[in-house]
Amino acid sequence: MEQQFTFTGRQRTLFLGMMALGAICLAITFFTDGTPHHARFWTNFLHNTVLFTGVSFIGLYWLAAHTIGYSGWHIGFKRVVEAMTLFLPIGLLLLVVIVAGVWGGWHHLYHWAEHGITDPTAANYDKLIAGKAGLLNPMTYTLVTILVLLAWSYIAYAIRRHSVAEDNGEVGDLKYYKSMKMWAAILLPIGAFSSAFCIWLWIMSIDSHWYSTMFAWYTSASWLVSAMCILTLIILYLRTQGYMGHLNKHHIHDLGKYIFAFSIFWTYVWFSQFMLIWYANVGEETIYFRNRMSNFPVLFYGNILINFVLPFFVLMRNSTKWKAGSLTFVAVFVLFGHWIDFFQMIKPGIWQALKEHGSHAAHNAGHHGTEITNFMMGFHFPGLLEVGTFLGFLGLFLYFVFSRMAKASLVPVNDPYLPESLHYHG
Repeated sequence: MEQQFTFTGRQRTLFLGMMALGAICLAITFFTDGTPHHARFWTNFLHNTVLFTGVSFIGLYWLAAHTIGYSGWHIGFKRVVEAMTLFLPIGLLLLVVIVAGVWGGWHHLYHWAEHGITDPTAANYDKLIAGKAGLLNPMTYTLVTILVLLAWSYIAYAIRRHSVAEDNGEVGDLKYYKSMKMWAAILLPIGAFSSAFCIWLWIMSIDSHWYSTMFAWYTSASWLVSAMCILTLIILYLRTQGYMGHLNKHHIHDLGKYIFAFSIFWTYVWFSQFMLIWYANVGEETIYFRNRMSNFPVLFYGNILINFVLPFFVLMRNSTKWKAGSLTFVAVFVLFGHWIDFFQMIKPGIWQALKEHGSHAAHNAGHHGTEITNFMMGFHFPGLLEVGTFLGFLGLFLYFVFSRMAKASLVPVNDPYLPESLHYHG
């Protein structure tokens, strides 16, 4: 049953080419970006870093939840999920760049990080941000980012280490399975609470005057759908290369059900957050949606169309959930759709801050650049540079995942639940 994946030179070349394209797009964005503090460059970097780091984390959480729930159906492809979780240290390194930018003033992603913002004697004092300074400050941002990512990464490698060691153990020996189960149980509460703090700091604090108790759920749902799309696409690709022959249509069908079900769940959270804020009509809450509906209507309404309407109507039929063609079509578009979702979480808040504060501050500092207008490519809509950057980060993610898959058998031969997975009928 062992299947040793070979990471071919052609695949390496493709992913390295994607990474080169992303690096070129980032470089062009940096040197041609006339916005204050190179806002377009930094928002693109944060956007893709948060997306793929979150995909890696939610894959770990998904794996831990299935382990604790005594799931068996996923065992046949869990090595792919494990490989996805091992991207977390790379995500940490990328986020350290953002952290360094907070301390060094390289970017203006977070208005709360501006010098003097919490000082009552300063000209730019902001009372609302000062009231949140216990959480929104560089030290908390740094500690949460580094410590949480280190904890996630360690648990991911611990689970992977025991999973691979199990291959060389004796059949029926449950010590490695019990160790994986222990680490999964540790992750679930830690991951649930720590991921919310990370989401608040990395994304929600961009709109620092706004808050939502549902935002962490919303972002996590977007991560989960994105992860399921990437997982499905990798498995379908591996099957075309002669791997994963032990999986049957019921495994593929359940992956399709995950994309379908959690696209609906994402929409439920989206609507719940929007409806409650719209109904209450409290100014400090409605400002978030007012900005997006008034100034970013294509993103706002397109988000629903691509992330709910498309998967709902295509995957509603049972047969489309196990047909490789239709499932690939949906997974590609929905993955891109949730990339757009993170785009609209980040870009409007930065644009609003630049319009209200950035241009004036840059002018006072003697820097003259792009005027903040009512439509800006790269903020109101992703341009070719944004798409190229996304492909670069995707290439980095896939290169790392494929290299990890090649380090162990694709089939965990001694997992106690492997027979259940091999005879799975959903």
